[in-house]
Amino acid sequence: MLAGTATRTAHDAAVENLRRARAGAGAVQLGKPSSNLFRFGDRDTGAAARRLDTSALDGVLGVDPDRRTAEVQGMATYETIVDVTLAHGLMPLVVPQLKTITLGGAVTGLGVESTSFRDGLPHESVLEMDVLTPAGELLHVTPDGEHADLFAAFPNSYGTLGYAVRLVVELAPVKPFVKLTHHRYASASAASAAIERFVAAGEVDFLDGVVFGPDEQYLTTGEFVDAPMPGARISDYTGQEVFYRSLQRRPVDHLTVHDYLWRWDTDWFWCSRAFGVQHPVVRRFWPRRLRRSDVYRRLVALDQRHGASNRVRETLGGTAEEMVVQDVEIPVERLPEFLEFFHREIRIEPVWLCPLQLRGERSWPLYPMEPGRLYVNVGFWSSVAEKPGDRWAHNRLIEECVADLGGHKSLYSTVHYGEDEFWSHYNGAAYRAVKQRYDPDGRSPDLFAKVTGR
Repeated sequence: MLAGTATRTAHDAAVENLRRARAGAGAVQLGKPSSNLFRFGDRDTGAAARRLDTSALDGVLGVDPDRRTAEVQGMATYETIVDVTLAHGLMPLVVPQLKTITLGGAVTGLGVESTSFRDGLPHESVLEMDVLTPAGELLHVTPDGEHADLFAAFPNSYGTLGYAVRLVVELAPVKPFVKLTHHRYASASAASAAIERFVAAGEVDFLDGVVFGPDEQYLTTGEFVDAPMPGARISDYTGQEVFYRSLQRRPVDHLTVHDYLWRWDTDWFWCSRAFGVQHPVVRRFWPRRLRRSDVYRRLVALDQRHGASNRVRETLGGTAEEMVVQDVEIPVERLPEFLEFFHREIRIEPVWLCPLQLRGERSWPLYPMEPGRLYVNVGFWSSVAEKPGDRWAHNRLIEECVADLGGHKSLYSTVHYGEDEFWSHYNGAAYRAVKQRYDPDGRSPDLFAKVTGR
């Protein structure tokens, strides 16, 4: 059996074991070996919720090259899925940036990448799924079946309506290489206008960008190619070179399709610099197998658990820092306003830009983006000096600005909305109706409690 694949018999047995475990009493959470959430609660502090063993649900059940679909277990990571599908010359329509994001996690918790300007969000390529509800029922869920309400509300529910244990997803064909072109813009307005032009033209396969400062922003367009241009090098950013720095130094670049999909994982975008990994000497001795987002994330979790870095800062006479780790979606025409606010009030650089829009006319109730409207995901992951007496001042300021600009905020990180405001942003009426149907006894926390810890 190929690495990363799973048998139907083993899958059915694992699902039955999980269903029986879920049917027991008490609080539970998925026993995943890694997490990409930035709410450092039960998983990282060891608080006692019973862990559900999902280790047998982490593979690919099959790939249909003719239909361009894959049948995947819910806890399979995109690293595993990509390894299997690339062997067939195919990839998921949207491959989130980090290797250990799971398919089930991306569907219930959302995800974006550089195909999202055309292919939307990961849940939009789901054709069907099996969901284990909080009550312990295993349901077959499709867009227009008996449980269509659960299919629609599952995205952005973060496991509070159940866990996807099997999904069938669409795939797209690939070529061996991706040619990258990095376009520099001197203003956010120019970059925003260029985003709209690239999307309208529909001539590129990938589109994202990086803002290094108010007068230095890059958009990277990617095109599938069968071979690099004559004389062109094929870059490798898993070694001494760092991908995001190449945007400033190399106008045109080439990567294998595999390395392109994971170009951000080696250095966790640019966040590996916090551990010194981008220093040439440190990088030479930091094992390549440990240059991964999940390794860095575990180091951050350890620091957050013990508050080590803030204690060191305060001991040295400095101030504690507020973690500002967020992804927000801003309508493209409001992007310059958001970046102007961000440079003035938050002052974190670089930040990531990822254009996205829904694939079709369908909307999704718990993350109410408008069909036909182009947004830009802005990602920023760092820390700033705490304001005295107000630990989360910068995060709340960002939430207010995003709301004022008609945007949305992803819920994988800290959330500071009051309960009424939260439900006004995430369609509380729709959520409560589905929650009542599939978790009438409240065996799982509701979405507000899950993401705020309140």
